[in-house]
Amino acid sequence: MLIGLTYNLRSEYLSRGFTAEQVAEFDCEETVDALDAALTRGGHEVIRIGNLESLMARLLNGERWELVFNIAEGLNGAGREAQIPALLDAFGIPHTFSDTEVLAVALDKSLTNAVMKSHGVPAADSAIVRTMSDCARVKLEYPLFAKPVAEGTSRGITAMSLIHDQQELSRYCHSALATFKQPVLVERYLPGREFTVGMLGNGDDAQVLGVMEVVLLEQADASGYTYDNKQQYENRVDYRIVDEPDVAQVAKQAWSALNCQDAGRVDIRMDAAGKPHFLEVNPLAGLNPSYSDLCILCRLQGLSYDWLITSIVASACQRRRSDASLEPDA
Repeated sequence: MLIGLTYNLRSEYLSRGFTAEQVAEFDCEETVDALDAALTRGGHEVIRIGNLESLMARLLNGERWELVFNIAEGLNGAGREAQIPALLDAFGIPHTFSDTEVLAVALDKSLTNAVMKSHGVPAADSAIVRTMSDCARVKLEYPLFAKPVAEGTSRGITAMSLIHDQQELSRYCHSALATFKQPVLVERYLPGREFTVGMLGNGDDAQVLGVMEVVLLEQADASGYTYDNKQQYENRVDYRIVDEPDVAQVAKQAWSALNCQDAGRVDIRMDAAGKPHFLEVNPLAGLNPSYSDLCILCRLQGLSYDWLITSIVASACQRRRSDASLEPDA
């Protein structure tokens, strides 16, 4: 199969003047090389396309592919992860991972929480702060946890995210609103254990690949899986595969509620009583074979990187066949 590969290369954007934190979600050469090699070993011909601009140029030049394996996080706007899938949809080219509407909603943590609650998936009570005046209208019981509403890779999650009073809430929101130019999601703090759950497949038919607990070590910031903890995971975090059926069930409910596709992760955290609550869903999970959470989870489960990539392609092809069967006869 002729497979195009779309991605945002971190080094390219650093050379254009972006900061390391601004491009934290983008991919390195190691990830692109690993994906290319895994797809090639799977018997496919791989064409490296690159970012949105490169994709547009190639499409306008008449190039087409049987499938596009997309890991591009996108740039600018709350719908940035949906930019390349939307363009591919317009040209009728199948792609891996979730549909555009799922990617757009999942990036907005407030919208995602609303979807979860409408489907009965347990999630922490929350409020949105769009301007500093909104801080006074937050009526949740302290402690709280705050983060930008539409960032990934734990960007904006710091030691200041754990909030104990109005003054700390105002301090965090003032900083986050100025830095990220987007609303702040404020949630009731969940003090229990934290997990990430690997998912494979589509909607109701998806399967749980495993439940991985994120255990913070002594050197870590104890407030949660912060940006610094994630970036320095080798010294701050221990990942453990655990048997937690209730956690797996919440993750599967969340994946189904959004109708996510192919593969990704659902993050779960327990409250003080040990009840699991939905935190976030990542329908466009990182695929670096060394340090991405989904790949670590698979490795700890004895599942190879090639198996994961082959399974993602197989899931996308299955959706393609299902969609084709629904088309009216000519």
